[in-house]
Amino acid sequence: MRIVGLTGGIASGKSTVSNLFKASGIPVVDADVVARNVLKKGSGGWKRVVAAFGEEILLPSREVDRPKLGQMVFSSDSKRQLLNKLMAPYISSGISWEILKQWANGAKVIVVDIPLLFEVKMDKWTKPIVVVWVSQETQLKRLMERDGLSEEDARNRVMAQMPLDSKRSKADIVIDNNGGIDELHQQFDKVLFEIRRPLTWFEFWRSRQGAFSVLGSVILGVIASKQLKIGS
Repeated sequence: MRIVGLTGGIASGKSTVSNLFKASGIPVVDADVVARNVLKKGSGGWKRVVAAFGEEILLPSREVDRPKLGQMVFSSDSKRQLLNKLMAPYISSGISWEILKQWANGAKVIVVDIPLLFEVKMDKWTKPIVVVWVSQETQLKRLMERDGLSEEDARNRVMAQMPLDSKRSKADIVIDNNGGIDELHQQFDKVLFEIRRPLTWFEFWRSRQGAFSVLGSVILGVIASKQLKIGS
């Protein structure tokens, strides 16, 4: 199974690319969806985060007020690092479980959409790595327009993440999303062609089909061995 890593930065257009993969029939494991499930009321992640940040981050329904929590951690390096540390084990487990489900479904190619791909060291499990890149100027402009933020708030959120230039330097494939939607689609079509290429032998053996092939070979080998012993 080919596990493609997809990452980018806030307001880079990563979610748009993720949706293009889904529309093209490629299964996507979305770390943001996993993170939302991890913070559901009463879950282990919810309990640890509430214990660390206090009940002031809760809505009347006692679900986490995600915008409020986000505003809190984006303005403080120490709080952001604490949140990442608390959430990381739950998110990693959730992502692994979703990958396993796709494997069980027989998927040959999947995309793992993780904003913190490099930061949580998930890049070692994905190949190729696709980075959706924009200039910082474009990133700030889009973020302010999208979320109605001041330049200072937008800059704080951008600076709280690993620089996109650093991510670009670690990528196997870079999607330059500084242009319009038509340009993005043209680049995406090339990326889609690349990740749909035939699996390598390693990727094949990692797939469900490959695992069953190995199991079948072992069973046939055992049967043949027993028949040889009986014949002798």
